[in-house]
Amino acid sequence: MSRFIQIVEVGPRDGLQNESRALSVEEKLEFIVRLEGCGVRRVEAVSFVNPRRVPQMAGAEEVMTGLSADGASRIGLVLNQRGWERAVAAGCDEANVVVCATDGFGIRNQGAPVTEQVTTMRQIAELRAQTGGPTLSLTISVAFGCPFDGEVSQDQIVAIAREAADAGIGEIALGDTIGVADPWTVRARIEAVRKAAPDARLRMHFHNTRNTGLANAYASVEAGVDVLDASCGGIGGCPFAPAATGNIATEDLVYMLNRAGYETGLDLDGLITTGLWIGERLGKTAPSALTRAGVFPPKVD
Repeated sequence: MSRFIQIVEVGPRDGLQNESRALSVEEKLEFIVRLEGCGVRRVEAVSFVNPRRVPQMAGAEEVMTGLSADGASRIGLVLNQRGWERAVAAGCDEANVVVCATDGFGIRNQGAPVTEQVTTMRQIAELRAQTGGPTLSLTISVAFGCPFDGEVSQDQIVAIAREAADAGIGEIALGDTIGVADPWTVRARIEAVRKAAPDARLRMHFHNTRNTGLANAYASVEAGVDVLDASCGGIGGCPFAPAATGNIATEDLVYMLNRAGYETGLDLDGLITTGLWIGERLGKTAPSALTRAGVFPPKVD
C-alpha cells in the first residue's frame, strides 16, 4: 500500500478571509459541501474572529448550523478564549488555536504579543482538559518569516512548540503565512520541532507567494510529514499581511502527490471543477495551475 498524505482543506477559511468579495452563508455552505464531495475529511470551515475585523468570516455559527452531521471533521479557527467558547457552542469537531511567532505580527493580527498568546493557548488547553470540547491543534503563524519583524529564528518556533507540547496539544502546524520559506529551512524546522514536541503530529501550512509552496510541501513529505494544508483553487491570504497571496492549491498538491504514487483519497477532477467554481463566485480566475492546464495525461472522451 502506498503512503497516505492527509490534506486539510483550508479554502473556506484561509481561502476566503482576504478576498474582496465576501461570500454569503449559502455560498460558503455550498463550497464546503462540494469539497467534502471530493473526499475532503478535514476542513477548516469557519473562523471565530470579530467580523468587524475580518468581515469575510462573518456567519460562522450559521455555517456550522447549516452543515450536516455526517460530513468531514469541521475545524474552527480560534484566537482567544471567546473564540474557543464560540467554537464549543457551535459544535466544531476541532479547534485550531493560532500563536504568532513574532510580536509584530501578533499585535497586528491578534492584538497581543507572543507571550500573551501562549498564555491564552495554555488557558484554552486547560479549559478543554477540565470541561471537554473539540480536539485542539495549534498553528504557529509566520513560522518562517514576518512582514514586520523580518527573519524568524528556529529558536522562536521551538520555544512555542515546547509550550504546546507541555500543554498537551497533539498537533502542531507550522504556517508560512507570507510565503517566504525554502525547502531546506522547512526540513530543519521540522526536525527541530520534532525534538521539541516528540509526541505531537506535525502539519505544514504553505502559501505560494514566492512560488515555493509545492517545493516546500515536497520537502515536508520527504521529511516524513503526513498532513498538509491546502486551499482549493489556490485562493487565500491574510488581511494583516501586506502582499499576501493564496495557499498552495489543493488540486495542484493532489496532482503532484498522485504522480508520485501517494494516496490522498481526493477526487482530482472534482477539485478542479470546484476550483473553477469558487473562482467564479469570487469574480476572478482561480490561481491554481490545474484549473488552467488540467491533468496529464489528458483524459480522452
